[in-house]
Amino acid sequence: MSWPASPWPDGCRGALSLTFDDGNETQLKRAVPIMEERGLRGTFYLSPRGDQWRKMLEAWRPAYDAGHEIGNHSLSHICSRGFSDNPQARGLETMTLQDIEDDVLEAERRLQEVFPTPDRSFCYPCFQNHVGEGLTRQSYTPVIARHFSAGRGLGEVPNHPATCDLHYVWSWMIRGNTGMELMGMADQCANRGRWGLITFHGIGVGHLPVAEPDFIELCNHLALSKHIWVAPVREVAVAIREWRMQGAVPARSARPNSGG
Repeated sequence: MSWPASPWPDGCRGALSLTFDDGNETQLKRAVPIMEERGLRGTFYLSPRGDQWRKMLEAWRPAYDAGHEIGNHSLSHICSRGFSDNPQARGLETMTLQDIEDDVLEAERRLQEVFPTPDRSFCYPCFQNHVGEGLTRQSYTPVIARHFSAGRGLGEVPNHPATCDLHYVWSWMIRGNTGMELMGMADQCANRGRWGLITFHGIGVGHLPVAEPDFIELCNHLALSKHIWVAPVREVAVAIREWRMQGAVPARSARPNSGG
């Protein structure tokens, strides 16, 4: 069987996904309108925790209806207890695979109530994908692979579509990068035939912000580019999986369940 030249559509040479963590107000009020004015769609990772989780999710319904992906960022957003000074703090080191599965599936149940979809992508809180420590430490990526189309982690280079682990794809985390730097990241994808993911938090203000003019500069560049496919994480992951199947690339994991 001949291998299709590329998983990218319409003559594009690479792909880019704009992803956003934690669902802060600057993303909803600034990033979403900027992207939609330019015909761009991204993935917004939400943690539907607290008593007002439904109200919080409902605020994102217009973005969902406009074609943005609403991704799963777990329910509790548990990271390593190494971030705490308290040796008794709850963290990934004190959790089991079952704890993680229960947590992400409860988040998924809530997300499905408001944003029904056959499957969605997952984002590892703090980019960390382990439970336990020392001799008991193990990856929970297999849990994510059972339930989600893709899992977004952290890395330094764009992902090769033939070799990346779709359930721990690498992303660039943004810390005040300039528009020129962001455009350079995007162009890497086209130049190398790869899939890049950019992780944003605050737009203009807030945690790990990128300046709004720099974000606009990137979006303008992407809107004009004929060589970069800009799409939500789930869509790119599905395209890569189908491309691998056409080329008889050996599967490394079973096709995920619906996520419910």
